[in-house]
Amino acid sequence: MISVVIPTQNAESGLVRTLSSLLEAAMRGLVRDVVIADGGSTDLTLTIAEDAGCTIVKADAARGGLLDAGARAAKGPWLLFLRADTALEPGWDGEAYNFVRQGDEARAATFRFALDDKRWAARRTEFATRLRNKVLALPYGDQGLLIAKSQYERLGGYKDLPVLDDVDFVTRLKRDAGRSGLARLTSRAIKASARYRPEVSLPLLALVTLGVSPERLARRYS
Repeated sequence: MISVVIPTQNAESGLVRTLSSLLEAAMRGLVRDVVIADGGSTDLTLTIAEDAGCTIVKADAARGGLLDAGARAAKGPWLLFLRADTALEPGWDGEAYNFVRQGDEARAATFRFALDDKRWAARRTEFATRLRNKVLALPYGDQGLLIAKSQYERLGGYKDLPVLDDVDFVTRLKRDAGRSGLARLTSRAIKASARYRPEVSLPLLALVTLGVSPERLARRYS
């Protein structure tokens, strides 16, 4: 039912944790396949992916291009884009199943952002993310994205951008379906805090909010 697409570039440190969070859903048949879209890893990333039975797609592309290459190789009617350093918490599959079975292919969904860090700074970052999602309806790729493959293709997919690929796609999604076209699930997507680097600065986010194309900004500032 769901194909999980994970872009990788020397992602061995977090990939096992990410794949493990998908195991139960795969055993239940919710996850049909996992596609690793790799941009040239030289560590154990591909070995881990092969041992886990993932489909591997290699591409000379930025992250946005990797995501799109993975989507094209996916077999399921629904796509779940996930980062290689992010694990979904137990119970996510039930919520995702309920969302998918509604059959509304015009809507997409993201998970609740969290960091695997007990410090106050992590809670502050999580709060800022929730606030951005509520006010701007602008989730980043760290929260995952569950979307029908037909809708993904109709919107033109991810662009081959090194940054802002997630903002660019969600902006097009909102333009097409409005804020109601993006649901927020309660299950958490837990990112490795050691690898968390905010990719969109406040000035860039302000420009996006004012209507400047994320694709234009990504090409200018990458």
